[in-house]
Amino acid sequence: MTYDLFIGDRAFSSWSLRGWLMFEKFGLPVRTHLVGLYDGTMQADLAELAPARLVPVMRDADGVVVGDTLAMAETLAERHPEAGLWPADAAARALARWMVAEMHSGFGALRGDCPMQLLHRVEGFVPSEAVRADVARIEQLWETARSRHGQDGPWLFGAYSLADVFYAPVAARIAGYGLPVGGAAQAYVDLTLAEGAFRRWRALGLTKSYDPVPYEMDLPKGAWPGPTPRPARPVESGRPENDACPYSGGTVTHLLETEGRIFGFCNATCRDKTVNDPDAWPAFVALRDAAMRREK
Repeated sequence: MTYDLFIGDRAFSSWSLRGWLMFEKFGLPVRTHLVGLYDGTMQADLAELAPARLVPVMRDADGVVVGDTLAMAETLAERHPEAGLWPADAAARALARWMVAEMHSGFGALRGDCPMQLLHRVEGFVPSEAVRADVARIEQLWETARSRHGQDGPWLFGAYSLADVFYAPVAARIAGYGLPVGGAAQAYVDLTLAEGAFRRWRALGLTKSYDPVPYEMDLPKGAWPGPTPRPARPVESGRPENDACPYSGGTVTHLLETEGRIFGFCNATCRDKTVNDPDAWPAFVALRDAAMRREK
C-alpha cells in the first residue's frame, strides 16, 4: 500500500517533519505532496481531505484519511507491526508512548518561543525560564530512555523509533537557537542533525526561498550547526559525467559542480537539493563514487 502524505514547508513545519520521518525511516511507501502552508493555499489544498485542516495528513489507497501526527503514528504502527515503529520491549514501548504523548501535548514555551527553522542558527537568543524548564524536562526524558533502554544503539531506545521521530523537531529547536544542554543531550542533538533522512529533509527545504522569512528574529545569524556540507554550486554549462538524473532517470537539463566535477539532473529541484547537501543523497553519492572508481 502506497500512502499519500500532505506536508507543509520543510524548513519550518515541525509537525510535517514528524509525519515524513514516519514513512522515510521505516520504509513505508509514500508519495509526498507539498501544501501551501505559507502561501495562503493550505485550506484549498486540503479541501479533498476533509475534515483535515492542518498538516501533515495522510491518505491510504482506499481513501481513508488520517490527520494529526499521534493518530498517524498509531495507525501506521497498527498496520505495519513488522516495521518496528515502537520499541519491541513492553516497558520500553510504554515509556516511548509516554514520551511521545508528552511531546505531542506539551512544551508550550519551547514551541512558542523557538519555532522550528532549519535555515541557520540564531545567535544571542536568551531563553526564558519557561523554555529552560521545558529543555530540562526534555533532558530528563532523554536520559531516562537512554539509561533504561538505550544500550543497543545510539537512539533514545537503542534502535530508531517513533520517539526519535517526535523529538527530531525538538533537537532542531535546541540546535537552531543554541539552547544550552548537557553533553549527553547535545550528543543526541548532533546525532539527529547528522542523520541522513533529516539532512535530506533540510536540503529539500532550502530549495525554497521566502520573503518575508517566517519566524524571523532581529538577532544575528550563524551557520547551521549540523554537518558542514561538501561544497557544490549550480553551473550553467559544462560536460556532466552522467547521462541521466540519478533520482528520476530523466534527461539531464540542470548542472552542478562539486570538487571540480560536473553532474547533471532532470530539473532545478533535483540539482538544488543536491547542491545543498551532496552527501545526504544515496543515489547521488553512488553515482559520484562509481564515476570516481571508474576514473581510477
